[in-house]
Amino acid sequence: MASSARKRRWFTICAITACAALVAVPAGAVSGGTPNPFGVRTMDRLAHQRESAHAHLTASLSDDDDGNESDEIAEGADQFAEARTSPGVVAPGAYGAAWSSLDGLRRAGSRWKNITDLPYNSDDSRYRDYDSNSSGGSGMVTGRMAAMAADNDGYAYAGSAGGGVWRSSTGGGHWTPISDKLPTQATGALTLDTAGRLWLGTGEATTNADAYLGSGVYVLSSPHHGSYSTRSRVGGDELESTTIHQLRFGAGKVWAATSEGVWSHSTMRLSGSWKLEYAPNPDYLPGHSKANDPDAPYKNITNDIAVDPKDPSKVLLAVGWRSGDEYNGFFAQHNGSWQRVTTGLGDLPSDSATVGEVTFAASGDGSRYYAIDQSPKQLANNPDSSLEGIYVSKSGSPFGPWTKTADYHQLAASGSALTTAGYMPGVQAWYNQFLSVDPANADHVYAGLEEVYESQNGGTQWSTVGPYWNFNFPCWNIDPSKQTGDCNPTTHSDQHGIAIGRYHGKPYVYVGNDGGAYKRPVHGSQDADGHATDWTSLNDGTIDTLQYFSVGIGKDLDHGGVSVTGGLQDNGQSELRSNDKVMGSNFGGDGTDTITDTANGCNIAQAYVYLQIQVTQDCAVNDGSWESDPSKATSYSVAPPDNATGEARFVAPMSADAKDSSTWVAGGRHVWVQTHGYAIRSSTEWTNAFDLGEGHTATAVASSGGKVYAAWCGPCNNQGFTRGIAVGNADGTGWHQISLPVEGKVPNRYLSGFAIDPQNADHVYVTVSGFSRQWTEGPGAGVGHVFETKDGGTTWRDVSGNFPDVPADSAVVLPGGGLAVATDLGVVYRGPHTAKWERVGSLPAVAVLQLKIGPDNKLYAATHGRGIYTMPVRELQ
Repeated sequence: MASSARKRRWFTICAITACAALVAVPAGAVSGGTPNPFGVRTMDRLAHQRESAHAHLTASLSDDDDGNESDEIAEGADQFAEARTSPGVVAPGAYGAAWSSLDGLRRAGSRWKNITDLPYNSDDSRYRDYDSNSSGGSGMVTGRMAAMAADNDGYAYAGSAGGGVWRSSTGGGHWTPISDKLPTQATGALTLDTAGRLWLGTGEATTNADAYLGSGVYVLSSPHHGSYSTRSRVGGDELESTTIHQLRFGAGKVWAATSEGVWSHSTMRLSGSWKLEYAPNPDYLPGHSKANDPDAPYKNITNDIAVDPKDPSKVLLAVGWRSGDEYNGFFAQHNGSWQRVTTGLGDLPSDSATVGEVTFAASGDGSRYYAIDQSPKQLANNPDSSLEGIYVSKSGSPFGPWTKTADYHQLAASGSALTTAGYMPGVQAWYNQFLSVDPANADHVYAGLEEVYESQNGGTQWSTVGPYWNFNFPCWNIDPSKQTGDCNPTTHSDQHGIAIGRYHGKPYVYVGNDGGAYKRPVHGSQDADGHATDWTSLNDGTIDTLQYFSVGIGKDLDHGGVSVTGGLQDNGQSELRSNDKVMGSNFGGDGTDTITDTANGCNIAQAYVYLQIQVTQDCAVNDGSWESDPSKATSYSVAPPDNATGEARFVAPMSADAKDSSTWVAGGRHVWVQTHGYAIRSSTEWTNAFDLGEGHTATAVASSGGKVYAAWCGPCNNQGFTRGIAVGNADGTGWHQISLPVEGKVPNRYLSGFAIDPQNADHVYVTVSGFSRQWTEGPGAGVGHVFETKDGGTTWRDVSGNFPDVPADSAVVLPGGGLAVATDLGVVYRGPHTAKWERVGSLPAVAVLQLKIGPDNKLYAATHGRGIYTMPVRELQ
């Protein structure tokens, strides 16, 4: 999730709530108020947003998800997933088949060049404007890490959310990717067994609704060397198209907690099928009677497995959906069947209302078991936190008795940065969790939520060794000559993975979070407030797992060449000037779409979530002087009104007119137009060109010469999914809805992007996400992913041909008439005089969410997990 306000309900993606600040000066610097860093990113604003988010979500979500998710993270994730699954449910194997099809295409172009494989400084002193998080203390960052592993030989392993698994032989840093040959780059679990083998569970399960599902479990027998391949998969295809939350070992078995129940497999004989140990609602599994039910993805979620160290035949399963379901709880085998455990657990809850996301950790000597429990009841009713508590079993058995050692009040008092009502420790405990015990000390335990907590006495007392950020602390100041004032550097927020290993004989703890990987000594130091003084970022630029939604390119008038910017999941907006050796962050939070002036790359419009747009005309360069003099702010909040009313999507579309860069189009329920370009300073400068209709919201917009195309959905999930296209003029005239009959026409699936012919505004391509009816059970799923009109949308024809059956995300018409399309698994291209599609280069199996052509005549690809890549357009002509 993003490092600021992004905690809201971005959905699966992590993002923050859409802030309704429509002012052009820092909100924290208004007359009569005490300056609070970064205006809309303050904790007070976050708390207020979370409090009001439930009403917003109730209005905007039409599915019955059995939950009262009040954060945008969840809504963002849901929207990301529904774009790929609507109008129904996608059958297992869709992504695997798509990868095989893509890999079989003829190659076009040469090699992609990664331009973001350099350090990315979230505390860059150049960018301390009020919408930046610079000076928060996270330092060098990269994309989200879902899992970590480390051994005692100095090797560390980082499993990213969408960019694969990486290896370091130097205790962190100098990374090498080791899973690029796999058909998925989404990590769910990563762990070493006692034989030193590295086990990888694919499919990120952080939110249990991620669109990037896995292809099973893989094992690397000698992880110091080599890389994963499809031949290293354990078992058959039983776990394909699942997410894997945890892998645990016991009695010669590996246990997998997945989105489709708990499974086991022999650790000695790696062939043969996985065994389904327990699924709470087997009728909802693939191939069963309710597999196509809209609730099926939420009916068999399992979170962790605790194996009794004294008797590995005794196993406790933690089962349940974060928002609550009657099947939530703990289960153990009794008389040959799995039964709910309701007694003997002590303080650890056993009822379905208070058992949600759960993580276990055992001490190395078998004397302690620890657990974190997130409560669906708290999630629904407590605006401060969804954490039920942290627990310890001093018997060493997962069957207890358990004693509660901490709740969110105790953690807030431990030096936490999260002390504001409405945003306290565990507010996202269903998204952020890790737990680990020092192998040499059963009372030395680490817990990860939004922050990193450490106890050296079995949970009696805790210290916030990795605070969310430093803005709230007296040691912080905005001085650009310092990283984070007089505070010590901290980690990025939102914790997901942890490992303890040794480098040169010294033990270190490694943590993975929304900003990448960090480490510190196990026997490290703390200041008087309990904050660690010795965190080291391991994001040295050799590991690039940045998750871009967008890319913008413009001429760098100060240094020559081009300036490249892009909106990132969890990590704001990156800014790469042509002479940079270190990339900087000029906006904080979650970055989504981007508009950049090709003639001047410092003219930038950056969208947060729900159409919260900031604009700058100097790359947001600022020394922080705005804090004492608000008139010195150089970025401005200019959100269209649909931001305030909650009628825009988490990632909402916006674009500049292809013929007039001063005319912008943005879409929520309405199609908004403004004609002041980068000089816009107020939300009042937008005009409503067209109302898409109640319950409808824009999914893509594009315009050329004043002619505007807007795609929409509503409802946008699999309960009555509907899509459409409206066409009109930027001045508000000529608007009408296009008739899109399903049969033989554009499928009833999510419309993700437009590509307008630069020579003819009536000649347009539209890209279609999701999967065809071969994989999708839903009304009108149809076939095809690319459709063309030559009459302004009146008629459409399918030009998909041999296009792989994979979600298409955006497209761009190249000079000469060729068409490049971004998909969830790479880029494909069709020449101007052929119907055959070719694969562009050889990217790993990573989603490419946006393509653009820069003024340097290069094609830029924004990947959601491996940064930004370029290739000269001439290589495709």
